[in-house]
Amino acid sequence: MTRKKLIAANWKMYKTPEQTTAFFSEFLPMVTGHSRDEIVVCPPFVDLHAAVEAARGSNVAVGAQNMHWEKEGAFTGEVSPGMLTAIQVTHVIIGHSERRQYFNETDDTVNRKLEIALENGLTPIVCVGEVLEEREAGLTEDVLRRQCTRAFNGISARKAAKLAVAYEPVWAIGTGKTATPQMAADAHMVIRHEAEKAFGKEFAQQLRILYGGSVKPDNASALMSESEIDGALVGGASLDPASFTKIVKY
Repeated sequence: MTRKKLIAANWKMYKTPEQTTAFFSEFLPMVTGHSRDEIVVCPPFVDLHAAVEAARGSNVAVGAQNMHWEKEGAFTGEVSPGMLTAIQVTHVIIGHSERRQYFNETDDTVNRKLEIALENGLTPIVCVGEVLEEREAGLTEDVLRRQCTRAFNGISARKAAKLAVAYEPVWAIGTGKTATPQMAADAHMVIRHEAEKAFGKEFAQQLRILYGGSVKPDNASALMSESEIDGALVGGASLDPASFTKIVKY
């Protein structure tokens, strides 16, 4: 089964609205007509409006890096799914390792965010992955199973239709280290098996599972050639239009 690859840029805490507009003016002409893959750029909240305006009418979608699980309320500093859809944001990253590490994101809050993202028609990119100590202790499969089981809990296959998952070995994020294509493919098979248990075999076969963790122009092709890898969640290398274009066109 051929799954359309999803190449997503996670800008983290970089770029102003003006820099966002400049990025798109340079990036869009380089990927015009590229229909093989789905392309998404996820800038910080303050840049979302500029990104949506700049990408309007193009083949590039705009996603958020996080959101709250309530539709509104006294949650200072948070953004709701309805606020995202109101400005035509279509995707959202949920449970990124940095959210888990620095901002107390848990498997249970990932589950709540996933459910509300799906209810609001967003395409969620749910992040899972192990830290170095877990990898070295041989616990990678256990960690992935736990994270997937809790994230998918109580969600039906019908409701989860837009779901994508990103495997990001935490030890490879921003370190320059990259899981080998085979290591990534093995982890993706574990995730797909958990999706099959949660949603059924047909759903699992269609589920897109991305790889994230020091994806660069020089390793993108090898990673994307693995049949189990259905795209990439790109950090630092997505901040430069030319660099991200090379990854998109792996």
